[in-house]
Amino acid sequence: MNDLSNVEKREFKEFKAKSKNGMSILLLNIVLMVLDIIGIVFMLSGEPNAFKIGVAVLLFLYLFVVAPIIFFGLKVVKPNEALVLSLFGKYYGSIREDGFYFVNPFATAISPPADTEEGGRNVSKGVYIPSKRISLKAMTLNNDKQKINDQLGNPIIIGIVVIWRVVNTANAVFNVDNYKEFLTTQCDSALRNIVRLYPYDTADVNDNEKSLRGSSQEIAQKLKEEIQSKVDIAGLEIMEARITHLSYSQEIAAAMLQRQQAAAIIDARQMIVEGAVGMVEIALEKLNENNVVDLDEERKAAMVSNLLVVLCGSKDAQPIVNSGSIY
Repeated sequence: MNDLSNVEKREFKEFKAKSKNGMSILLLNIVLMVLDIIGIVFMLSGEPNAFKIGVAVLLFLYLFVVAPIIFFGLKVVKPNEALVLSLFGKYYGSIREDGFYFVNPFATAISPPADTEEGGRNVSKGVYIPSKRISLKAMTLNNDKQKINDQLGNPIIIGIVVIWRVVNTANAVFNVDNYKEFLTTQCDSALRNIVRLYPYDTADVNDNEKSLRGSSQEIAQKLKEEIQSKVDIAGLEIMEARITHLSYSQEIAAAMLQRQQAAAIIDARQMIVEGAVGMVEIALEKLNENNVVDLDEERKAAMVSNLLVVLCGSKDAQPIVNSGSIY
């Protein structure tokens, strides 16, 4: 806990690096190199003397030392990309706007994910060039499905997708070792913290209580807030987090399916019985109102029994027609 607090105190404030127009510096350097070559040829022509040799040495130094160093200071930034620069171990600034820039040639771009294949680009088969640029685009993290116990201890399989982006390039580079791996780890931790607080369904709990299956929007908002609180240190913004997969674990899936089927059958039977009782009541009332037939209590009971059997039976009833007197 103390280590995390210390890291939070060392939050870096992002600022723009000192830079100039790269195209003007490039053209100026090329012009100076051409003039340098002309000057060297001129100084070496004719009879050499100490002055000409000294000037030629200076021109050689600029042509083969200074000019190449200046080229190292030229940086290209594409749209929705950023460069984080450090100068002799100190934060020099960030460049977030696209364009062609010239910065201090000794300022180096740094980006932790550049050492992995994910952070670079393949020029050709077998050739890999790491990228030092940080993407500011909205990116998607689709974590692998995890087995987690819910509030009731039932093992479930759940998967989430997180949409995120970098908002503070300095914190993303200097506060964590690799902000992409850091985000993945924190998503797993936050998912476990949220899932254990809610049941899978409301079958065994109060219907007013939130569940993973019935309150997906509320759970997604809680998950987003939980992840955001953990990745603020890395300068990341969580734009959206939602559940993409939710199911019971394989070892209890069959039992839970039988339970759901039993609950569905009970609900259906209850609805059928309520409807059948209402229909029997209506039938008896109509018979009494219209004086169709006068039934005693025993005949009424037999009639009710027959109607309930016909209406509530799972199969079609086979009627028996009585052609004689009902008495």
